[in-house]
Amino acid sequence: MGVRSIAAAATLALGLAATIAAAEDQFEKWPVLRSTFPSTGGGGMMIKGYDPVITGAKCITTFMAVEPGPNPNVYTSVIEFEAQQAQGGTLCTNGKWRAFEGGASGTTPFRVFFKDGVFRGSP
Repeated sequence: MGVRSIAAAATLALGLAATIAAAEDQFEKWPVLRSTFPSTGGGGMMIKGYDPVITGAKCITTFMAVEPGPNPNVYTSVIEFEAQQAQGGTLCTNGKWRAFEGGASGTTPFRVFFKDGVFRGSP
């Protein structure tokens, strides 16, 4: 099997695994998304001002990452997810964030589900 065939098979397998994993989730049972919650990155950081909107094939929101402590640093950022139809709603996944200042960027395992006017965050 050539390198291209292996790469194609691996891509297909990853896509299938993601589809199966998404099918097993019951998104409507996820907790209602609050605008303030602990960061998935840990370290005591809190995410504040998280209010996603869906536009086309994207879910987007600005937010603040706030360090713990009496005089916390606050980092303002934007995150963009891929939006896909799932279980009668919209699943926002594969989030990529970037800071407004300093050039920091990254990805997140956090996912958001929107249905019937309610956003829910992955547990």
